[in-house]
Amino acid sequence: MADDVRDRITKLFQKNVANRLMKVLPFQTLLETTGRTSGRPRRTPLGGSRVGDQFWFVSEFGDRSQYIKNIKADPHVRVRLNGRWHNGIAHLMPDDDPHERLKSLPQFNSFGVRTFGTNLLTVRVDFTDSSGG
Repeated sequence: MADDVRDRITKLFQKNVANRLMKVLPFQTLLETTGRTSGRPRRTPLGGSRVGDQFWFVSEFGDRSQYIKNIKADPHVRVRLNGRWHNGIAHLMPDDDPHERLKSLPQFNSFGVRTFGTNLLTVRVDFTDSSGG
């Protein structure tokens, strides 16, 4: 029950305060999915790391996250890194250890995911644009 209340408070804060502020920062990493109902682009600020032609991150609410539901409906995504957009295909990685994965990701974001996350899920995006942007 406590996790459910914490999830609702965290999601409310993220949706109405943090995400709105972070989306306008020009170098904030963003994940763009296609809304599974609306068909419209949906942008979510997040943290992660690029490794070669892949981008790795951990979803703090796993399959309860709206962007994870969107990825399940259409895995074609875009990721904005350092102000440049990259096309890719997202893969949910339920067999990857998200706690171990967080150790290799930016610590500021990882702290938030570890602190507020209740259903961690690793995601890998394979970039499809040969130039990486």
